[in-house]
Amino acid sequence: MTPRDFISDLRVYEPGKPIDEVARDLGFDDVAAIVKVASNENELGPSPMAIEAMQAAIPEMHRYPDGGAFHLKRKLAGKLDVAPDQLLFGCGSNELIVFLAHVFLEPGRNLVMGAEAFAVYFLVAALYNAECVRVPMPAHTHDLDALLEAITPETRLVAVCNPNNPTGTMVAPAALDRFIEQLPEHVVAIIDEAYFEVMPEAMKPDVLKHIRAGRENVLVLRTFSKGYGLAGLRIGYAIGHPNLIGLLNQVRQPFNVNAMAQAAAMAALDDVTHIVETREMVRAGLTFFENELSALGVETVPSGANFILAKTGRGREVFEQLQKRKVIVRPMDPYGLPEQVRITVGTPEQNQQVVNALKEVLA
Repeated sequence: MTPRDFISDLRVYEPGKPIDEVARDLGFDDVAAIVKVASNENELGPSPMAIEAMQAAIPEMHRYPDGGAFHLKRKLAGKLDVAPDQLLFGCGSNELIVFLAHVFLEPGRNLVMGAEAFAVYFLVAALYNAECVRVPMPAHTHDLDALLEAITPETRLVAVCNPNNPTGTMVAPAALDRFIEQLPEHVVAIIDEAYFEVMPEAMKPDVLKHIRAGRENVLVLRTFSKGYGLAGLRIGYAIGHPNLIGLLNQVRQPFNVNAMAQAAAMAALDDVTHIVETREMVRAGLTFFENELSALGVETVPSGANFILAKTGRGREVFEQLQKRKVIVRPMDPYGLPEQVRITVGTPEQNQQVVNALKEVLA
């Protein structure tokens, strides 16, 4: 086999380990006792309404899904006050990032992003043999002015993850508005709002107003994985000008979003109670971790997402020691943060188990 020259240099994304794999590796029999807080999943699980919708959809699984997600698109458009042709669905928001790279990136062009932002942007740029310009992030936060300064005539995409994964930091809504207003026309701004549903209300930006006003080079990415608890179904969506959505639709494969995911997402949009309970769990959990970790002498980064970045020191070693205590967190050395681990907020019982294990490891 003779792959393309640059393929062997691509870095493979390191996902959080599944619970079953950890149990096998460490010889644990009681899988239910393991707490996985590594992948920013919603520990409340899916909405009960989504579960019911999935069960109802089972008899139709021999049919291909609606390739255009007709009903889901119209329902979500009404909720967001946009037109249906301003929406595009993908197999998670990751697939939508690949669409963007497919349309805009090639050798000689570049993508601008924060140095500590979501790794998939870096990986996708490499996949299309384009340059990735990684801008320093003071206090683990996007420097919007520095992102603008890094843009060149060769730049085609600039990514702002808000809140940012893996640091949890947010940018001020007014600052994000100024950033968008100053954006050159030849660059598409990707405003990645994967954690939008759990953000503090006071920090939620209204990026959609720029899209409603006709701005063609702004795209918002959101997902049903986090707040809605449907990560296993892989369904995300993009909101943008019809011209930009049309370009992305040209590189979309048929039937890219499965029928079960569409049914669950439709129902999840109606379950306001589940979203409210998720937000309450996240806010209470973040406060718990901030207080408990501070008492242990562990620095944390203020978070607007459903996870917290903790400076434990020896991040990879702490990750390995926690696994032996049936707790799975995420080491941050792949992001250039070797002293940190990322901890997903879970239920009160899960959060307490994490802290108890950390006390043993850090003692």
